[in-house]
Amino acid sequence: MPVPADSTVLHPMPGQPRVVLLKPLVTSPLIEVGEYSYYDDPDDAIAFETRNVLYHYGPEKLIIGRFCALGTGVRFIMNGANHRMDGPSTFPFPTMGGSWAEHFDLLTGLPNRGDTVVGHDVWFGHGATVMPGVRIGHGAIIAAGAVVTSDVPDYGIVGGNPARLIRSRYSEPDVARLLAVGWWDWPAEFITEHVRTIMSGSIDDLEAAASKSPTA
Repeated sequence: MPVPADSTVLHPMPGQPRVVLLKPLVTSPLIEVGEYSYYDDPDDAIAFETRNVLYHYGPEKLIIGRFCALGTGVRFIMNGANHRMDGPSTFPFPTMGGSWAEHFDLLTGLPNRGDTVVGHDVWFGHGATVMPGVRIGHGAIIAAGAVVTSDVPDYGIVGGNPARLIRSRYSEPDVARLLAVGWWDWPAEFITEHVRTIMSGSIDDLEAAASKSPTA
């Protein structure tokens, strides 16, 4: 019987410490990552929580689905990066200490766009940046260097600064079919049996496989 890859191993590729599975890596209660999503970085991949999730002071969460691929330098900017913009200066005086700390009330009520949510099977190119509160749909592709400032539809391809929709990977009816299949929710053993269909098959092939799924 085919054996699925181990989703609990920190370094899934022997001899390649630059690749880490994120679910067994992250410790912050503010970060949720699904099985098999990985990050690739030749410098310090295991520092993902501090080098790649920035200004994460809570309470908002970063939620990443299953089977996502994150290229080197992908960064998530969280709501803690916000400054006041309704007065003459945007400088956060109270955070610098001294008597300025008496004015922390000036930093309450800053804009908060809520959780940042990434769907399943999303591919992030090298150096992509995701701004606070963005929601990225299943099967999306984020181009290298993109700065994602607004939501990305399921199976959309976006690029640029700010990122714009380049095209959809599939027609709307086909996107609906793919979402109905939801192969990422199949048991790992069943996914293992159908890896070739998932990677290179047609939607018809996926639907045929889905009809035999234990979860069907």
